[in-house]
Amino acid sequence: MTDPFGTSLERYEASPRSRGVAFVLAVVLGFFGGHRFYVGRTASGVAQLCTLGGLGLWAFYDAIMIAGGEFRDAEGRRLTHWDPTEAESLTPPMLAEFERMRAELDELHERLDFTERMLARPAAGTPEERS
Repeated sequence: MTDPFGTSLERYEASPRSRGVAFVLAVVLGFFGGHRFYVGRTASGVAQLCTLGGLGLWAFYDAIMIAGGEFRDAEGRRLTHWDPTEAESLTPPMLAEFERMRAELDELHERLDFTERMLARPAAGTPEERS
């Protein structure tokens, strides 16, 4: 499915799994991969179980990713809702528009950076030659 501008909306689909539940599981059972089993990522959950959460580093990283909203379930959908009963607050077209605005802001930042570098560069020649 795409929006009117041709952006794929599947990229913005939210997972039905709770971000809050996944975070609690990551903190409590992160060494055993409990949060990964919860979101359906069983292969990496088994790997995390066998390595004790990558000796804690992998489990800590996952907890940060979940808290930041960047953790994804087995289908690649981002865990966005803290409350398991929470309705989706941002629709896919809204998220697509935020992505476009972010791209425009990045472009403006690049232009501003270029302009600042051009203005900071000294003029060619000595002051006597410019007179």
